[in-house]
Amino acid sequence: MSSRQNQSEVSRRDFLRVGSLSFVGLSIAERAALAATQRDRSHKNCIFIMMTGGASQLETFDPKPEAPSEFRGPLKAISTTIPGVYLSEAFPQLAQRTGQFSLVRSLYHDAAPIHETGHQLLMTGRLSRGALNYPCFGSVIARQWGPRGDAPPFVVLPRQVTSLGVNTYRGQQASFLGAEFEPATAVGSSSAEFEIEITGESKAIQQQYGKHRFGQLLLQARQLVERGTRCVVVNLFDDLHQQLTWDCHGTGAGTSGKVYEYRDSLGPAFDKALSTLLDDLSTRGLLDDTLVIATGEFGRTPQVNAHGGRDHWPHVWSALVAGGGTPGGQVIGASDARASAPVERPVHASELTATVYHHLGLNPGSCLARSEQDEIRLVDASPVGELISG
Repeated sequence: MSSRQNQSEVSRRDFLRVGSLSFVGLSIAERAALAATQRDRSHKNCIFIMMTGGASQLETFDPKPEAPSEFRGPLKAISTTIPGVYLSEAFPQLAQRTGQFSLVRSLYHDAAPIHETGHQLLMTGRLSRGALNYPCFGSVIARQWGPRGDAPPFVVLPRQVTSLGVNTYRGQQASFLGAEFEPATAVGSSSAEFEIEITGESKAIQQQYGKHRFGQLLLQARQLVERGTRCVVVNLFDDLHQQLTWDCHGTGAGTSGKVYEYRDSLGPAFDKALSTLLDDLSTRGLLDDTLVIATGEFGRTPQVNAHGGRDHWPHVWSALVAGGGTPGGQVIGASDARASAPVERPVHASELTATVYHHLGLNPGSCLARSEQDEIRLVDASPVGELISG
């Protein structure tokens, strides 16, 4: 090993301390065991799909077919391969694959109901504190494990989120870790339009993913993981303005889009792309090592508003979690009859971040060395136990 490589390994070694225990004081056998664990964990991957805008729980993963129409909304609930578990009619392909993933139906946070707080909590596990912005989990992983070959360790597709409504931190940067650990973005991406070139893929696989934004983004995410990227954050939308997104306040309510457009536009594209991603990762032998999470930054109000949409609601929403050795075919937590609050196994948004860290080989309780005098826990939450096998 070269002197430069050795310095890099020492730097990564000292970067995280497991609780209050550093490598100093470990026996040779203990160091060897820890190093073996790290080598194994360093081969893990994560694709975190942000349903930017805050996808409605009722029109996606937690429909309420028995609720009054003003809460139920215009979309129907459809049966899945799990008896008694329903999805929105927007997701017929996912409904046939429920054995491949878990649903978390009791996500929540209690911060301000704006997009940026949800993004911070999911991407960093924390809310910013004054001028202190915490680094995204992808940057932490890039700092700890480094690249595999020529693949960038952390990529945000197609680019970091920009205009969400409030001019504040959105959780997708390296922050005090430094520019070296900022995420890479898609080659050719710009703020003006969506430009991602899919190379080396057959027309058949491109057709399966769908020749639309969602399909192209998830296909490129698979390409990156296959190449060796450790963390891919996919922003299904990086800007909420002047386009139809999951932020469905209703026509004339600021952000356009009514909830029925989940069925007619957003849902079919998402359903096709995510179903194909799960199948594709499985076929290529990548799913066991790749944790896939799809969720928004909050949910939507239980009652449809006067504009035919739903407004911001951080009190309960849902996530789909697959791969990475997580059990499939289970539902974690539950919301009440109108999808307004958790009534079983509440899961704070930061617990998903802790689950990502655990999968990628880091103890969420480890301390992040901000400086020689200042250490910060990665996240003040535990992984979702139901998503950890063995």
